[in-house]
Amino acid sequence: MTETTPSAATPTPTRPGTPPWGTVVISPHFDDAVLSLAAVLPKLRGPVAVVTAYGGAPEPGAAVSEWDEMCGFTTPHEAHAARVVEDAQALGLLGVAQIALPHPDGPYGNPDQLGHLDQWLRELPADTEVLAPMGTRQEHHALVREQVLLTRATQGAPPPLIYADLPYTGHTPGWHTDGAEQALAADPERGESYRSLAERFRLTPRWEVRLDDAEWASKRLAVQCYGSQLAPLGALGHGLFLHRTGPLRTERVWALEPHAAPAA
Repeated sequence: MTETTPSAATPTPTRPGTPPWGTVVISPHFDDAVLSLAAVLPKLRGPVAVVTAYGGAPEPGAAVSEWDEMCGFTTPHEAHAARVVEDAQALGLLGVAQIALPHPDGPYGNPDQLGHLDQWLRELPADTEVLAPMGTRQEHHALVREQVLLTRATQGAPPPLIYADLPYTGHTPGWHTDGAEQALAADPERGESYRSLAERFRLTPRWEVRLDDAEWASKRLAVQCYGSQLAPLGALGHGLFLHRTGPLRTERVWALEPHAAPAA
């Protein structure tokens, strides 16, 4: 990639800027794009930017969230500053740009108010390729997905590509097999977002990367940059998710095409 990563001190720019992005990946939080797409990111049309939707600093005086306390932080501002740096390090390893929008993370704001994301997307050229999360078992991820779908539709732009958010989707039985889509569609716990999208769109696989050893080594190094969150993620239902055979080793992205209208 020709794009360099801005300084870790402040994620910039917060506008589309120049050069025009070839691909924009919408990451709900710091870490989601790398957990889900570390092997896909270098393959996308460049320059590539990862845009964190909930990338803003908490308001002054906000109380630290339970999650941030679990990560070892005593204030939300300490947590936010650390995650900006972690994200810059991870994206720098992968050769993509870092952009953070000013929506605070869920515990510190109104996660369903995504006006900055809407405005940012509207300033992109219509032919910019945009990736959005599927939203598997993650309410805030689904809110981001729906905002991206709505903004692109009102622009008259093509729908975003949809990526499987890991490690959540990667726990689907059969995820690392050729029958992954059927398994996901049938999964009562993890398939709701996939089924919801399938009711509105035809999903066609665009990327399926089963990471080889070199890709896995690169992804592992990038994921480990998010050190403040690794222990809590493992403790809260994801187990040894950094195991070579765990939920991160297969990445999937789908193109969306609206279903044809019924004949009159």
